[in-house]
Amino acid sequence: MIMEKKRTDCPALPPGWKKEEVIRKSGLSAGKSDVYYYSPTGKKFRSKPQLSRYLGNTVDLGCFDFRTGKMMPSKMQKNKQRMRSDNLNLSKGKPDLNTALPIRQTASIFKQPVTKVVNHPNNKVKSDLQRATEQPRQLFWEKRLKGLRASDVTEEVIRTMELPKALQSIGPDSSDETLLSALASALHMSSAPITGQTSTAAEKNPAIWLNTAQPLCKAFTVTDEDIRDQELKVQEARRSLEEALMADSLARAAESSQDMEGKEA
Repeated sequence: MIMEKKRTDCPALPPGWKKEEVIRKSGLSAGKSDVYYYSPTGKKFRSKPQLSRYLGNTVDLGCFDFRTGKMMPSKMQKNKQRMRSDNLNLSKGKPDLNTALPIRQTASIFKQPVTKVVNHPNNKVKSDLQRATEQPRQLFWEKRLKGLRASDVTEEVIRTMELPKALQSIGPDSSDETLLSALASALHMSSAPITGQTSTAAEKNPAIWLNTAQPLCKAFTVTDEDIRDQELKVQEARRSLEEALMADSLARAAESSQDMEGKEA
């Protein structure tokens, strides 16, 4: 069978990962393609479960599309909507009419049955409304965002911003990249003020004293000078945008005038 292989970089995965698309040129399956991924060391992966088991918690593949090699936020949104619907049914006390044995869903592709005990004398079914509305968070979960890089429509990696020196990360194996992801996640997921870890004990043992409602950074204070500097940056950006829009408008007017003169001639 004749096949055409195309190997490209995969920005959705950490640096060094390659995506290979093999297009079949002959046979009954001509025109179809197979997708594989190669780690920086050359290890080959044929499916998303294999990729997930290898990367573990280093990369969140919840919205990763294996065929296109891109992050698809719509997939994650559908999963969240389905989880909200299931949690709502649980909070309403909807009876479970499924009499089949429960199946533990693990990272493995094989289903592993478990034993269901229903005759315990103190067995009572209770619905935890707080658990149904708010799922528990894993400590240092922001580190799963490490290695993810934003790219534009041309798949060119966008340069990340530089954080002020007053912002210092906290936690094991912390870095500026993890801190930036933690701050962006906190601003996106909560409307509460961002103060950082105000407890000094969190710096000594963050695994115990970490405030999960705040990002992985030490406590900081925003001064009036910081606010004025930011206002100047915003004004400068608006001025540059205004000049660019004015130049574009003048260029369009000149081009339209030339087209009219060409038609009259």
